[in-house]
Amino acid sequence: MSFPSLLAELEIAVKIGTPEKRRDTLRRVTSLFLDKSNKLNEQQIGVFDDVLVHLIQRIETKALVQLSKSLAPVDNAPIETIRRLARHDEITIAAPVLNQSNRLSESDVLSIAKYKGQGHLLAISGRSSLPKAVTDVLVERGDMHVHHSLARNSGAQFSESGFATLVKKSENDERLAERLGLRLDIPLEFLRRLLARATDLVRSRLLASASPEHQEKIQRALATVANEVVHEETSPRDFSRAYTFAHELNRRGKLTEEALVGFVKQGKYEEMTATIALFCRTKSDLIEKVLKNVRHEGLIIACKAARLSWPTVALILRFRFPDRSISERELCEAKDAFLELSQTAAQSSMQTMQAQEATKMAG
Repeated sequence: MSFPSLLAELEIAVKIGTPEKRRDTLRRVTSLFLDKSNKLNEQQIGVFDDVLVHLIQRIETKALVQLSKSLAPVDNAPIETIRRLARHDEITIAAPVLNQSNRLSESDVLSIAKYKGQGHLLAISGRSSLPKAVTDVLVERGDMHVHHSLARNSGAQFSESGFATLVKKSENDERLAERLGLRLDIPLEFLRRLLARATDLVRSRLLASASPEHQEKIQRALATVANEVVHEETSPRDFSRAYTFAHELNRRGKLTEEALVGFVKQGKYEEMTATIALFCRTKSDLIEKVLKNVRHEGLIIACKAARLSWPTVALILRFRFPDRSISERELCEAKDAFLELSQTAAQSSMQTMQAQEATKMAG
């Protein structure tokens, strides 16, 4: 049978056929189109489009789901059929084309994102390429699942307001914070904001999971955060005597982790600071900054770089502020972060912090 005569038969089946006949017709039309799609011109595709548009109004869900799956990856799929499927209220029908079809224009996707439900938004969020105009709508209207999908989609582009909103939402969502923190396109300022509010465990996981190139960016942001919110003290401290004492103990081979534990328990803050600095091969001023910071990340990095054990780190966390106690929840989070952080990552982060401190002093 010729192509024109077959289509004529199919059009008749669409108009007067039984439900079973229409299902069979849909299968035949779809099969014929897929078989010849790479040889069809736009006019011929339009004929298929007309037939399919009529059919999809009279076919049950199961058959339409299969149609959507079949047409979604086809580069020259009948465009009006794709649009009808994408706007279908049944998400199992709409999802395949929303997620895959390149026949949908930006305006098509944007209009669907503005009024359809979360299932449609989730399907859109996984498209291989998403412009800022679309992600802005998805960020505004989407739920947690949509936000997570967007954060892990490397083909999604975000505006400043989009990044700002997602970073804000990540404050109470560790998985979202991790996924955003691993994005190569996240601006340094938004990464810094994310890290400033993230838990120690999230920071450690980001350092462990990031590529070497992105790890450096995370370390720069962490170093900035580590130098920020500090615990105020009544008077400045002089570390010169403690540093000299620690150096002498080290020369005699007596500057051990056990000695550090003794300094902590006796409340010898200067000796504790000088010892950690020597273990990290850095200056006491930098260690004092991470000790004074009300957040734990800088101190955890320093202690890991110093090769301290967790019991010693926990002791330092408990005693570093005489007037401020650490909760069990905070201590558990700090422990997870400490154990998750690798020695190599910690040492690399310390080097970054030292370089930033040196630049600041030079300026």
